Amino acid sequence: MIFKQESDKKRIVEFLDLVENDKVEMRKYRKPVLVWAVENDTVYYSFWEQELLDKFGLDNVDGYDYQENLGFCPDWISDEDDDWDDDEDDSDDIDPFR
Repeated sequence: MIFKQESDKKRIVEFLDLVENDKVEMRKYRKPVLVWAVENDTVYYSFWEQELLDKFGLDNVDGYDYQENLGFCPDWISDEDDDWDDDEDDSDDIDPFR
């Protein structure tokens, strides 16, 4: 498996909201990193502390804690093109009743 990582908190929250994994306690992480791999329409993932991942490296990740069907995950999980932009979500901040 080839693992990828994501440390952007907005993306991590989006991921957790969509997969609805209530076993994950994000409060225990100071700087959480989502580490995932995709195989056969299944996402295998874990959460790491940034400091540990920096120390051991993404190449040394050889397992996962959870798995989920790719259909329940955000689009950026499976996208090869990683051109995500923070401004995409700004439409949520607009008050439609103004």
